Amino acid sequence: MESGGKGWRYGSLCFYTACALALFSPRVTGQIRYSIPEEMPVGSFVGNIASDLGLEPKRLISGKARVFTADSSEYIGLDKENGHLVVKNKIDREELCGEISACSVSFDVILENPMELYRVTVDIQDVNDHSPVFPKSKIEQEINELVVLGARFPLESAIDPDVGVNTLQKYTLQPTDHFKLNVQNGDDGSKNVEMVLHSPLDREKEKHHNLILTAYDGGKPQRSATVQINIVVLDGNDNPPVFSQSSYKASVTENAAKGTVVTIVSATDADESSHGIQYYFEHASSMVKSLLSIGADSGEVKVIGDIDYEKHKQFKIKVKAKDHGGLTDLSEIIIDVIDVNDNAPKITIMSFSSSVSEDAAPGTVIAMINVQDLDSGDNSKITCSIDMNSPFKIMASLTNYYNLVTDSELDREQTAEYNITITAVDGGNPPLSSKVILNLKISDVNDHAPQFEQESYNAFIAENNPPSTTILTVKAVDMDWGPNAKVSYFLINGDLNGAPLASYISINSESGVIYAEKSFDYEQLKSFKMQVKAQDGGSPPLSNNMTVNIIIQDQNDNAPQVLYPVQTGASVVAEIVPRAADVGYLVTKVVAVDVDSGQNAWLPYKLQKVTDRALFEVGLQNGEIRTVRQLEHNPHPTYRYAYPYALFLL
Repeated sequence: MESGGKGWRYGSLCFYTACALALFSPRVTGQIRYSIPEEMPVGSFVGNIASDLGLEPKRLISGKARVFTADSSEYIGLDKENGHLVVKNKIDREELCGEISACSVSFDVILENPMELYRVTVDIQDVNDHSPVFPKSKIEQEINELVVLGARFPLESAIDPDVGVNTLQKYTLQPTDHFKLNVQNGDDGSKNVEMVLHSPLDREKEKHHNLILTAYDGGKPQRSATVQINIVVLDGNDNPPVFSQSSYKASVTENAAKGTVVTIVSATDADESSHGIQYYFEHASSMVKSLLSIGADSGEVKVIGDIDYEKHKQFKIKVKAKDHGGLTDLSEIIIDVIDVNDNAPKITIMSFSSSVSEDAAPGTVIAMINVQDLDSGDNSKITCSIDMNSPFKIMASLTNYYNLVTDSELDREQTAEYNITITAVDGGNPPLSSKVILNLKISDVNDHAPQFEQESYNAFIAENNPPSTTILTVKAVDMDWGPNAKVSYFLINGDLNGAPLASYISINSESGVIYAEKSFDYEQLKSFKMQVKAQDGGSPPLSNNMTVNIIIQDQNDNAPQVLYPVQTGASVVAEIVPRAADVGYLVTKVVAVDVDSGQNAWLPYKLQKVTDRALFEVGLQNGEIRTVRQLEHNPHPTYRYAYPYALFLL
């Protein structure tokens, strides 16, 4: 046995080039065929598929190469390390294919990234590992001495499960004093053997004849089997039974109830005692005997087991009629099994990507699916479909193969997960179906920038605030997921009153909380604007900007200042009022200011201390001091009175 790429040295290697499938289907690069004998030990080399298909061994590893068979039987395995196909389970050709001479196992070798599919067929060659076997070790035959020359006596054939030259080839009979052999080849390749009387029998001379029947196959070395035939010579009965038909044809549906009559065979005998005819299956296999029986007296063929079309599509059974004198006749029953839709389609997920990126292009392959139905005809015709109104579709690629592909663009922000139901329905009546649900997650792509909750923010802070005072919190939301949705906040660099903005304001990059870095003075800075950027964690990151208006609120932290009259250091300012001043005479006007704003800068005037409260008043709003009555008579008009006053400012 060789270990190179030529496969088993007695086998043959064939390579067939195949066309690549349509776009988005898994590529079918080719088909390859090997030939090996049955019964090879486990681990035996079959062929170097990597070399024969021109693949690098590392491609088998990176592509997760694996063997897939539709019926889950694994006779051939793949060694990915060196690209060798090896025998995984010992192969018995007779068990695998029975009497079918052309025997093979087929499977697919599947690779991923990208998906590729290779069809592999391994022909199983028969070896002569079985000798012919007779059903019985001894055959007892009763023959009337009056039987005419040329009478035929069917014998039970030997069975050899091998095929071709290794199966049964010839028979010999010894001795041949009274009987000779007649071997007939059936349409199915079987050999029916019978003895033909060529010399008269005489019971009075010889009551018993002992013969040896030998069966030979054509293998090298040749194998054989023998059976002893004991013939008892009887008196009288010179007419054998004759079947009404040389061949009976019938049909039975699979799963037919036990006791169902399939057909009735009958034979007649010209002798007077024809009512004693008995019926038997001739050369029936144990499988046939477990499924069908024949009434010895009635000739009714009945169902006694579970008939399965998928296992047996037709039965060919030899049937023998025997009269009480030992004469026999042979006929054949051909029973066709009618398929019943009793097998639902079987769905096998050969390859499935449980996650797909939301930016996957239409036509991206999500899963490779194999669907099989063991029934036949319309019962095996399969329609495969998926849920409506989904961004996916299912496409036929090869026979019994389908691809689940994207049909339109995906958006994780709209739908993050899909449960895709794949339904396979056969063409039976009523139809049978199977379902498989695939859970597909849509992986995120950073296709959304963070969005602030407001287009702009207005924030107010009182002057004289302590450093690190919280001004406000900004918030942005990103519709993506995971790192793509993690938002960080930053101040866009700028200057304020000739100083960096960061010396006045800071922001927590995670929470979006904006802090005052220093105490504000309303009289120096009443308001300002700044830009805040929200940036996600994608690669590359996406961002958005927003304006924050900071408004400083005034505090009453400045006392009023008197501008007029001007004080020169004395606490009292003197004014001259004429004695003849009339009521309402303007004595003076006090002017004061406050650098605060709003109510903090509103200055009402009030006389705090006055010599004669009934003589003067001050305007609450304008600070004008006027007389409220005439002054007292003074005999000296040039005498000057000084009236001190004080101003109380609120």
